[in-house]
Amino acid sequence: MIKTKTQRYDTTVLDARALADALEIEEKAGWEVAEAGYDGTDFVVTFEREGRAMTEQTIRTQMLLGEAALARLRSSRVAVLGLGGVGSWCAEALARAGVGALTLVDEDTVSESNLNRQCCALHSTIGQPKAAVMAARVHDIDPSIAVDARAERYEAATRERFFDTEYDYIADCIDLVSCKVDLIRTAHARGIPIVSALGTGNKMDASRFELCDISQTSGCPFARVMRRELRSAGITHHAVVFSPEPAMTPAALCAPPPGRRSVPGSLPWVPASAGLLLAQKIVLDLCAAPEERA
Repeated sequence: MIKTKTQRYDTTVLDARALADALEIEEKAGWEVAEAGYDGTDFVVTFEREGRAMTEQTIRTQMLLGEAALARLRSSRVAVLGLGGVGSWCAEALARAGVGALTLVDEDTVSESNLNRQCCALHSTIGQPKAAVMAARVHDIDPSIAVDARAERYEAATRERFFDTEYDYIADCIDLVSCKVDLIRTAHARGIPIVSALGTGNKMDASRFELCDISQTSGCPFARVMRRELRSAGITHHAVVFSPEPAMTPAALCAPPPGRRSVPGSLPWVPASAGLLLAQKIVLDLCAAPEERA
């Protein structure tokens, strides 16, 4: 069975090299160009590929989600912004679930202090860019996944470069409020589904995390700040993963980096649980038939 999809590329944003890179990403995912042309505004490409037969790698997933849902995952592109304790586990789960294309964004490198909670952090990866490490890990899980690794920070100044690609879903695992708000506001304006992780530092009980609308959050200082900032941007409803567990006061065992007042404590199961809940939300939403999506 031949599967097809159409992508539109904004030529006012993409130069020839960027367009070639985008097409190469699709080719790595097994898509071949069937038809291409300029419609006066965008470069429009129709891709096709043979439908993927059920494999030993995907059979357990297909047993629960079904063949049609798995096909929708394989044709989806998800962006994960922030590849720390939350985002690295979210990206891993998306890859294992069968998402066909991932954009992985993080400007940071792996440090020794990441070893207690980030799945990209190993002694062998210390000093390497998190985006590149996660890209290699994703390809080790499934070499057919198209991965666009970007070792950069998302912010207003880089917004258009990030949104030069079409996304089916965005996982927001960014720490900085200003960057987080800009990403959410832009995704909402462009009609791209997005779910955000809120604070996970200084918490111990992973069972307290929940998926909900931001208007339903309570007991989380980060959620309170985000509610205020999003209201100012005209956004009152937004999907989040948060925990109402009161934050502990950590022992001050290390000096905070420039620009931060303190260093939060962390435990491996807390941010990982938040990241897996983000992946759950994204995968189940993408698996739903279009008419069933909220």
